Amino acid sequence: MIISQASLSAITTGFRVLYQGAFDAAPSDWDKIATEVPSTTRQQTYAWLGTTTRFREWVGDRVYQNLGAHQYAIPNKSWENSIEVNRDDIEDDQLGVYRPLVTQLAQDAKTHPDELVFGLLAAGFATPCYDGQYFFDIDHPVTDASGATVSASNMTPGTGAPWYLLDTTKAVRPVIFQKRRPYTFQAMDKADDEAVFSRKAYRYGVDARVNVGFGLWQVAYGSKATLTAETYATARAAMMSIKGDQGKPLNIRPSLLVVPPSLEKAALEVLKAERDASGATNVYQNTADLLVTPWLA
Repeated sequence: MIISQASLSAITTGFRVLYQGAFDAAPSDWDKIATEVPSTTRQQTYAWLGTTTRFREWVGDRVYQNLGAHQYAIPNKSWENSIEVNRDDIEDDQLGVYRPLVTQLAQDAKTHPDELVFGLLAAGFATPCYDGQYFFDIDHPVTDASGATVSASNMTPGTGAPWYLLDTTKAVRPVIFQKRRPYTFQAMDKADDEAVFSRKAYRYGVDARVNVGFGLWQVAYGSKATLTAETYATARAAMMSIKGDQGKPLNIRPSLLVVPPSLEKAALEVLKAERDASGATNVYQNTADLLVTPWLA
């Protein structure tokens, strides 16, 4: 191939088309458990997290509820993934060997949010959320109807592989995926680029500015107990019993069971089997959707 700016532009256009097609086709699950929040600054502060509002009879003036109880902030981070294409390979029409790399760039970009979101979920037993407690903890502070501070739990301790029961029907999900700049394919394909002169290399890559943080601990339950119908029932009951400040029921409805591959069989027995080991009807069949993800392996 004769290298010219026109031929280089054509190569970049082909790579972009290949990238976009592979990006669109790649499977991804992060949006099943995370709320996407656009960001317009270096970091976003979520002062309203944990605030519970409720209706009251309108007697007298309106009563405005405080939304600034916490100062939980998620800073944006920059990410990149890049490759180089040798000038000689372009001259020798060997671009086909780079097509799998461009496809991999696209798949990496599509699943990078999965890596961040599920990685944070797994770290929830030792990572604080907006109230200063670990996201999965036994003593989240909550104000009861009398105004006293009491402890609420969204976890079962143990030594087994962790599993997670989530309510993904709420406006704010267990994890926040914060996007400042989306994943974008970039090219340095000018014939006079420094890398071409020094190393005979044209450069292509993807970059983004995103980050993740915890949303509401009330819509998530983490357990390290052996996954059985009994422990699943315990988690469901605990979630649905959680109340917000002033004792308001939060109407939590567990909707998604998230497990690593090692717990797939146990999860299927809990949620999909028609009968349990004793032959009795499985009363928990289809009470939640199931997500088995390699990102928790």
